[in-house]
Amino acid sequence: MKIKVGIVGGAGYTAGELLRILLHHEYVELGAIVSSSNAGNPVYQVHDDLVGETDLVFASELAGDEDVVFLCLGHGNSRAFLEKTPLAATTHVIDLSNDFRLEADQEFADREFVYGLPELNKSRIQQAQSIANPGCFATAIQLALLPLAAAGKLTDDVHVSAITGSTGAGQSLSETVHFSWRTNNVSIYKPFSHQHLGEIGESLAQLQPQLEMDIHFIPYRGNFSRGIFASVYTPSDLTQDEARQLFKDFYADAPFTTVSDKELHLKQVVNTNKCLLHVQKFGKQLLITSVIDNLVKGASGQAIQNMNLLFGLPETTGLHLKSVLL
Repeated sequence: MKIKVGIVGGAGYTAGELLRILLHHEYVELGAIVSSSNAGNPVYQVHDDLVGETDLVFASELAGDEDVVFLCLGHGNSRAFLEKTPLAATTHVIDLSNDFRLEADQEFADREFVYGLPELNKSRIQQAQSIANPGCFATAIQLALLPLAAAGKLTDDVHVSAITGSTGAGQSLSETVHFSWRTNNVSIYKPFSHQHLGEIGESLAQLQPQLEMDIHFIPYRGNFSRGIFASVYTPSDLTQDEARQLFKDFYADAPFTTVSDKELHLKQVVNTNKCLLHVQKFGKQLLITSVIDNLVKGASGQAIQNMNLLFGLPETTGLHLKSVLL
């Protein structure tokens, strides 16, 4: 069985990561890689890490025979694309924008989107027509909190401090992604108002209804290219051992989420589809550290994990990726 794959928005970072991984996925046949500004040009001219890997060229439109289409478009543009370009009902859509992540947005025309966090919604993903891929910060933060919500243990406000690499801002140039601005520099943005808070709240309420707590989230821009390091803490009546066991039990069947007994660092997950978690207790505060690669587990790798589930494959297929420590 070969899955015919199309990608729309083929020139961006997430599309580049999809291509890097899917070129070596044994069940995938890559079809149209759509980029209106690059149509007719070799893919490797934009994604130059793929020189020698593929002779694919960018297309101006989809072929129409795709089994699954990945939408790697800017926020707000996926909805516009589907309005303008209706796809066959048999074609699955995996959207990497935030257009369909919230429950109020998940019914669109003749499509119904399922929120694609496998550690939360695996059985729904396996039966879905279309998937709303989670946000990168949302993935790291939710995986740090889902076990507590499932046990009804989110009883007080949650505080989050998380830093992301420059690729989290996308490929379009702006002041805060220029090397001369970003290097040797750290800054906050969207404090207490980040767009991923909505999807985080809905996922937690799915496990622990009638939540009466707030998430206080301070995102940071980091002076590195990729990865998210999140520190999440909240008061808890669990002991450290109880909390660690709770997390290990919850993720026992999650192939990409691992609870480590040792403190974490970012290079352990860069280039992989892993989320690593570490749980510690300090007085009344339970601290959960969560690290992911924002472009892989936070975007393209998780999208492929969702594709595998949609097509009945082991969710690890094509995703055996090792981190690069040095």
